[in-house]
Amino acid sequence: MLCSCAVSVRNLVTRTKSLCGLSCVGDGHFKLSGRDLHARSGVTYPWGCRRFRVILPMMVDTGASAEHGAVVNVSSEREHVGDGGYASGGWKSEDGKLSYGFSSFRGKRASMEDFFDVKSTIIDGMSVSLFGIFDGHGGSRAAEYLKEHLFENLTKHPLFLTDTKLAISETYQKTDADFLEAERYTFRDDGSTASTAVLVGSHLYVANVGDSRAVVSVAGKAVALSDDHKPNRSDERKRIENAGGVVLWAGTWRVGGVLAMSRAFGNRLLKQYVVAEPEIQEQEVNEELEFLVLASDGLWDAVPNEDAISLARLEEEPEAAARKLTETAYSRGSADNITCIVVRFHHEKMDVDSTPADDQN
Repeated sequence: MLCSCAVSVRNLVTRTKSLCGLSCVGDGHFKLSGRDLHARSGVTYPWGCRRFRVILPMMVDTGASAEHGAVVNVSSEREHVGDGGYASGGWKSEDGKLSYGFSSFRGKRASMEDFFDVKSTIIDGMSVSLFGIFDGHGGSRAAEYLKEHLFENLTKHPLFLTDTKLAISETYQKTDADFLEAERYTFRDDGSTASTAVLVGSHLYVANVGDSRAVVSVAGKAVALSDDHKPNRSDERKRIENAGGVVLWAGTWRVGGVLAMSRAFGNRLLKQYVVAEPEIQEQEVNEELEFLVLASDGLWDAVPNEDAISLARLEEEPEAAARKLTETAYSRGSADNITCIVVRFHHEKMDVDSTPADDQN
């Protein structure tokens, strides 16, 4: 029996901006097809038979210059997953060197404030992939703004390839300023974290603002590539106090007794203390680097780094790994939105492609 893919306003509102096809492949599961990418994305409610329609497009930046390849957006375009909804999907690069999976779940929260973004492009002959988790607080607008603008701004930075760390730092702070200007005449004062991983050739750059987190598996060991920005971190507390702010206990340590993180996008009223300057780490992608886990604090509040890596290693496909992580966090009592991206590096393909032509004969 064919799936009717009926839209329930109670369950989900979706935007139809697809540039490629979506076909039903099972009860509540969908398959994304496209010419340029091997993509596989599904959306399901695991606790019922509700069916709904989600568009997972590949967005091509038609304003790309001759030096920049088309920017392909391979992430979900859904805004929110309602009624406890659960979304997951995956993608594999055309050259087979990289695959990723995502899982996003509203969980026990009344609203969904997590967003994520994944893009792939070629700039000056260099393959570039970008992955980001944006966890909103006080509303979803800041996180949504980052999804819409952060990576676009970054890939257009003139020093993106030659000084990637500087480009990331400047882009984070400029995007924050742009968001605050865009929201200048609104009554909102929400904010967002940003945990991003940018792969340029064989170099991985991880940047973080807030308490989302990036962890990699290196020869089976969990290695954190970000340090949560919490107000009680000694260096963060000193920075805040030097700027004239205070850190107070109000159920947990908070900036001004209000915000439970020390760096964020947005948060205009606390901007003097709550900056959007990222901490950035660089990691060479070698044979020991197996995969990367990016996730909002809804995962990390319930699943330690070591557990996350151990659980993800049990799954061959990154989408299955991302689903397992979000489900584990929920079953362990996470009360927050939970969004996770798992990126797997396929070194056997990298090794074959890097072998000189004479050696292959």
